[in-house]
Amino acid sequence: MTKRLLDSPEAIRLLVDSFYEKIQVDPLLAPIFTDVAQVDWTHHLPKMYAFWENIILGNNVYHGHPFRPHLLVNQKHTLRVEHFERWLQLFTQTLTERFEGQTADDVRLRATQIAVVWNQKLAYLNG
Repeated sequence: MTKRLLDSPEAIRLLVDSFYEKIQVDPLLAPIFTDVAQVDWTHHLPKMYAFWENIILGNNVYHGHPFRPHLLVNQKHTLRVEHFERWLQLFTQTLTERFEGQTADDVRLRATQIAVVWNQKLAYLNG
């Protein structure tokens, strides 16, 4: 598989689609997305395209509060460190498989920061 740069909305869609293909079959995370959050993928994926475009391209297409849905899911099913570790593992695996370059490295770091901070916030709230 040829690796590409993470430098366009099309590349970001490839990242998001490839990542969520893994999520949807993952034994730990799929039930949270399917059963707990009851994710409507046709609605969720465009939000994720916009979220990552905002981070990667800085184009301000995402308008929302990304932590809030996780907080709501956590009220139904406690999100623990292993969920965030698995999310990060699948995300970085997708980056490594499909992308190269400085932007991919920067996104890997940003995803790590998101996973760590959101896990810490929820761990605090969960006591």
